[in-house]
Amino acid sequence: MERTLMQPLIAVLISSLIAIRAYRRKSLDLSGAISGFIVMSIHIAVGYRYGALILVFFFTSSKLTKVGEEKKRRVDADFKEGGQRNWVQVLSNSGIATIFVLIIWRLTEWEEKCLDSKNSVLITALIGGVIGHYACCNGDTWSSELGVLSDAQPRLITTFKWIEFLVEELNRSRSIFGRTWPVRKGTNGGVTKTGLLAAAAAGSVIGLTFVVLGFLTAKCTYDAALKQLLVVPLSTIAGLLGSMIDSLLGATLQFSGFCTVRNKTVNYPQFFSGTGVLIANPSECYKLLDKKALPLCAIRDYKRLNKRVEL
Repeated sequence: MERTLMQPLIAVLISSLIAIRAYRRKSLDLSGAISGFIVMSIHIAVGYRYGALILVFFFTSSKLTKVGEEKKRRVDADFKEGGQRNWVQVLSNSGIATIFVLIIWRLTEWEEKCLDSKNSVLITALIGGVIGHYACCNGDTWSSELGVLSDAQPRLITTFKWIEFLVEELNRSRSIFGRTWPVRKGTNGGVTKTGLLAAAAAGSVIGLTFVVLGFLTAKCTYDAALKQLLVVPLSTIAGLLGSMIDSLLGATLQFSGFCTVRNKTVNYPQFFSGTGVLIANPSECYKLLDKKALPLCAIRDYKRLNKRVEL
């Protein structure tokens, strides 16, 4: 009974302090801080191992987001100081794991269980799902935040060749539409050795965190304790695969373009008055045209770079 009261109180206290700190440091916006508080509280209240996983993911990701900020600002049109993740990003990175954690709580009632399929295949699968989830998320984040800082030329995940994309200049008389250019850093589907190594390291950190906390909180037999060590190499692979799958989806399903005005990579094309310049933010139209762009309007086209929209 004492644990059922104390652990949730500790969870709420720790989560509130972290959420407030993250909001003040611009790692999360207000919606992200509120949703982060909720999911962190659930994780820590159910088990300290699960709380450690989400905290390691959050702290390392937030820290790496701020590494090389100046370089990232020059490359990424959607760059935000500190990251400023919102509730959508928080739930995207923790929603499934939170559901798993709640199911584990319903089955175990605050008892720390070892990864041992002989006792319960379902509980073992759920715990493995939580570990795999954060290994993939951490791998994807580390690879993105560190890979973009690499001096190496990114390669397309589907062919491992230099990525090429179509560019058209704003001035039609100097149009070079149809010419191919090497990819800029931050393009969806691009990978580097640095990014892939970072993804593997991120997964291993998640596995080590679970194993170390497990030795301190869960009562396992000697044989079961040895099996916990398998989590480290498996989570390392999960981190790497998580990053590669994300890059594969980015290469096949997401748009990537280059804004010739701002000299930055953008994740969606925007046209105004039929011209093919890519603008990452509609507000830039006002800046570019001395606030005379109101009748032109920036229009997003999520399908094809060479699809024109005449107003």
